[in-house]
Amino acid sequence: MAQGIDVTVAAIIERDQRFLLVEESVGGRVVLNQPAGHLEAGESLLAAVVRETLEETGHRFEPSGLVGIYLWHSEEAATTFLRVTFCGPAQAPSTRPKLDAGILGTHWLTHDQILRRESNLRSPMVRRCLDDYVAGIRYPLECLTHVDASLLHPPARFAQG
Repeated sequence: MAQGIDVTVAAIIERDQRFLLVEESVGGRVVLNQPAGHLEAGESLLAAVVRETLEETGHRFEPSGLVGIYLWHSEEAATTFLRVTFCGPAQAPSTRPKLDAGILGTHWLTHDQILRRESNLRSPMVRRCLDDYVAGIRYPLECLTHVDASLLHPPARFAQG
């Protein structure tokens, strides 16, 4: 039996040694997460992280680097997640944004404040991504390629698999 993998993106945004996190209600729990969400069909990873950050925080995110690619299986959700995490600056909204359903608010927290609330993190990926960012791990955005088959001349036909 084939198991699905949920592809998600996340943004690490740091300002004045504080990180932008969202507080959200998930499955009856209130949790903290980086601005994050699912990749939509036909969407590039970069477009997805910019969109998700805007929808969840109202901030206009400008990815400048890739922090990492993380694979985690949630026993509770019976789902495997492939998370692509980016870092970069973001421009704050000029007016109060309308946030996605389930988002209770946004918070700027220090690394220590986040670690003290580790039991409230949405998944272990939140901490791991943050730890990698703080350790200085960065990859250039050029290591990612979005292949748009509609731009191939002539359009190629590929077998499934």
